[in-house]
Amino acid sequence: MPQEMKVQEAIRMILQTKKNLYDFYRTAAMRSERPSGKAVFERLAREVRANMEQFFPLYFGQDLGTFEQFMATAPNRGSHLMQVLDEAVGEELNHRLARELALREEEELEHQLRLTAARVVDPVARQILERAADQTRDHFALIESEYARTMGMVHETDIDTYVRE
Repeated sequence: MPQEMKVQEAIRMILQTKKNLYDFYRTAAMRSERPSGKAVFERLAREVRANMEQFFPLYFGQDLGTFEQFMATAPNRGSHLMQVLDEAVGEELNHRLARELALREEEELEHQLRLTAARVVDPVARQILERAADQTRDHFALIESEYARTMGMVHETDIDTYVRE
């Protein structure tokens, strides 16, 4: 059923969702035992932050404060992402598990953004949500590629080698 989501509501939803994702990556980086895992999560956090910097000036509400104030707010411990990460810590967060969590969460986030966009009446709000979903898909591809490389799977940069053999 179509819903009337205003552009500002869509932008605020994206900002909060991306902030939760940013907090997830930062926390995963802090908890990662391996330097390579830490580096990947720090890079993903930087990319999410850069993405948020593009969206933040489009939000005219005053409830989030400045960009720096918003980014400095404590992680939402009740967010699905943080709950998943906290549960994983109970299972000993390791390099592989953290990347698997990231893949699953990026895929779910893209799915939710696309479902929301499909129901939104306002074409501008829909376009903003679809853009956020596309960026989330790009993050998924990055994580998937890195995961394949670290797990010893065929990496896309090696495809020519395997095709010729």
